[in-house]
Amino acid sequence: MTWVDGLLIDIDGVLSVSWEAIGGAPEALAKLRARHVPLRFATNTTTRTRAEVASLLTEAGMPVDPHEILTAPVATAAHLRRYHPGARCYLLNSGDLSEDLEGIDVVSGDAAGPVDVVVVGGAGLNFTHTELNRAFGHLLDGATFVAMHRNLYWRTSAGMELDTGAYVAALEESSGMVPVVLGKPSPEFFATGVAELGLSPDRVAMVGDDVDNDVLAGQRCGLHGVLVRTGKFRPEALDMASGTPDHVVDSFADVPALLEY
Repeated sequence: MTWVDGLLIDIDGVLSVSWEAIGGAPEALAKLRARHVPLRFATNTTTRTRAEVASLLTEAGMPVDPHEILTAPVATAAHLRRYHPGARCYLLNSGDLSEDLEGIDVVSGDAAGPVDVVVVGGAGLNFTHTELNRAFGHLLDGATFVAMHRNLYWRTSAGMELDTGAYVAALEESSGMVPVVLGKPSPEFFATGVAELGLSPDRVAMVGDDVDNDVLAGQRCGLHGVLVRTGKFRPEALDMASGTPDHVVDSFADVPALLEY
């Protein structure tokens, strides 16, 4: 018997960069599919819907069904429906997430009337001073603070770029409010993935390129952690990490063989 039965797999930096497959990833995924390893794809991507993510991965040679993808926006929508039903939500996000936020009352930046929840999603060029200042004002007026994730940076084909976490930290510091975080490294996010796999946490490994938000966060939830040296991986981040991954491999191409030892 292998040391795990199923995998949670990050997408950006593990399977692809800017939706171009990382070398060996399509072949590795095909091997796992052939062995019927239960898989879910756990991503903090907030600029694409699940359907769009599945389509882009499939076009990159890695067929994935939308139901296999766990995203921060889907987790956020579930949280808002459960804890803030009917709330007016000011959404600061790059990209159209209306499909995954169905049933959520999303208001535009200059909409009149009170705002109940400020939701910070994926960072982009629309994260202007004006929009961030509106979010700050709503928080000071009593709105609840929700963040889809708090990754500080990520890797694109153009190199490293600031991500949502940098702006979340600024709003947190300025408003004095601590956000509810719904994507990785939220324990609820990992628990959802494990539940969908139908396995216990100790039989699941989280594969990611972020030593803190992917790997160590998964380990704190009882999963095994596998760090890949692709994407946003930086040796200094691993050296400074608060813990040690169970395994560190060069890329996702090494994962099928890792499961056999």
